Amino acid sequence: MVRFVKVALVSLGLVLCTFANGFAETGSTHPIKGKFDMPTAGLASAETYGSSLPPIGYVDFCARGEMECQFTGGKSAALTVNPENWNVILSTNTFVNKSIRAVSDPDNYHVADYWTYPVDSGDCEDYVLLKKRYLTQLGIKAEALLITVVLDENREGHAVLTAVTDKGDYVLDNRRSEILRWDETGYIFLKRQSQGATKEWVSLQKSAPQVMVSTRTRTFLSRVLNLGAARAAK
Repeated sequence: MVRFVKVALVSLGLVLCTFANGFAETGSTHPIKGKFDMPTAGLASAETYGSSLPPIGYVDFCARGEMECQFTGGKSAALTVNPENWNVILSTNTFVNKSIRAVSDPDNYHVADYWTYPVDSGDCEDYVLLKKRYLTQLGIKAEALLITVVLDENREGHAVLTAVTDKGDYVLDNRRSEILRWDETGYIFLKRQSQGATKEWVSLQKSAPQVMVSTRTRTFLSRVLNLGAARAAK
């Protein structure tokens, strides 16, 4: 049963942003990268390992007819970083982090997992959606901005936005203003959107990692599993 819960937790995309430790997800203890302090060339990008299921919350989000989910025809080419577009990415990350108050879905919407564009409060995936919307409106191609599911340092579900660049994959995170390369975050990367179409997802793991499941996450997971079962029965 424990193994089933671990595998299901990963395959369903987790219940994200459980706020298990009650931390605020906005500040940073690191210096903020400046306009001309861009990433260095030749840094690694995350490998992909075939198709994966999108998170349940993202499926629900798309079922509401959101334009984010309509993107197809993207190319695998990375964003060519220059001082101007890097500053746009940095500024957008910082602006959204400071503008949105971190509140969990159960507290905000009284449900386990609800993806939406936040107005003044939201949890990790809401920050991600808003950052991606702003950045695409500012001219950054959608295929270079990928919603990504990870396990954080406490092995809890979390969502970040990956910027796929010619200098590596960089992570926009509501927990810090600094934009780090993916392998500098300390996270375990599980899955993300395909560059070809936002509703298609790819795995970032050869096999499912072992996950320690908290009581709160297990409760959330049971609701997600029940939701999936209800859908399958229709």
